[in-house]
Amino acid sequence: MGDGAATVVWDAALLDYDLGGDHPFNPIRLELTMRLARALGVLDGVELHVPEAASDADLERVHEVAYVAAVREAPMASWDVGHGLGTADNPVFDRMHAASSLVVGGTLLAAQRIAAGESLRAVSIAGGLHHAMRDRAAGFCVYNDCAVAISWLLDNGFDRVAYIDVDVHHGDGVQAAFYDDPRVLTISLHQHPATLWPGTGFVTELGSRSAQGSAVNVPLPPRTRDPDWQRAFHAVVPSLLGAFKPQVLVTQCGVDTHEEDPLADLSLSVDGHRATYRALRALAEEHAGGRWLATGGGGYQLLRVVPRSWTHLLATVLDRDLDPATRVPTEWLDTVRRVAPNADLPLAMGEGTDTAFAPWDGALETPVDAAIRDVRRAIFPLHGLDPDDPRD
Repeated sequence: MGDGAATVVWDAALLDYDLGGDHPFNPIRLELTMRLARALGVLDGVELHVPEAASDADLERVHEVAYVAAVREAPMASWDVGHGLGTADNPVFDRMHAASSLVVGGTLLAAQRIAAGESLRAVSIAGGLHHAMRDRAAGFCVYNDCAVAISWLLDNGFDRVAYIDVDVHHGDGVQAAFYDDPRVLTISLHQHPATLWPGTGFVTELGSRSAQGSAVNVPLPPRTRDPDWQRAFHAVVPSLLGAFKPQVLVTQCGVDTHEEDPLADLSLSVDGHRATYRALRALAEEHAGGRWLATGGGGYQLLRVVPRSWTHLLATVLDRDLDPATRVPTEWLDTVRRVAPNADLPLAMGEGTDTAFAPWDGALETPVDAAIRDVRRAIFPLHGLDPDDPRD
């Protein structure tokens, strides 16, 4: 793979980012992912790089000083701390600042190892907290690790960073952080904002006047399946990367696009997630010198979906790709059954889904084709591309 083995950032302390109770953002999804990856041999011989908490100075790259102070003080405060904290989505929890800054430190460590040339690829599955804003928590996200890492990269030898977000929700916090920065291309594919929180991510959000074309949004209709999702991805992303010429790819790999996810309405499969990771790896090779920083993100089918999909992500980053027909190890199934004896658990690493797609050819046959047309017509001319030419 070139410059050193891929970096996997992990420490059990990352499980302390726990919003508590029956909150859907349950850290068990991370623990079960690492257990499954280990059981399948994906992590055999792989050093796990242990992060340190991000400093206030690094958090303040993208967050207000007063907000960082509010997060630190919130668990001890007896008043309404504001800043989106203490809501149903973002409850205050013990040691919130420490746990949240450690997640940022994980993604920052991944960025630092890529910048130092110690790895071409790095993965921080606890990261991907893409909704956190400059002065408030949002969407289960306290600090925005993706934005901090991108900001750090811009100050440490990189001046063209492409961010690709495949979570079912719009990558609004990262888009907002770099909306007027032409050095960062943010691309988000998500369920249409008229049908899902946070209600942003329309095609017309293109970046500020000084950075027109730096924000790209691909809103997809509910119940979009793998072939149409892949058709949209491949009709938009590769051409833009070819024009933008990034030096590194940063990706948010939320898996709440899955058909079984309880919080959204796209209809992808674990096989589709695997296909996307392989596409991202290939795009990093073709357009970014192989440099790829992958994070986790959303995903709320905690037992059947997240562990399998993110094990495929780890395997893809490490060039240890798993056949979807691979059996799920009995030892992993037994572990999960001790926690959830009545759960319907998967027996294979895929779902037998056909992810093959017909490349976009300009025809308007499906609602996804209309979305592709609208995105290309809005954004492609700003990058010197022809929106109506399938070769672009």
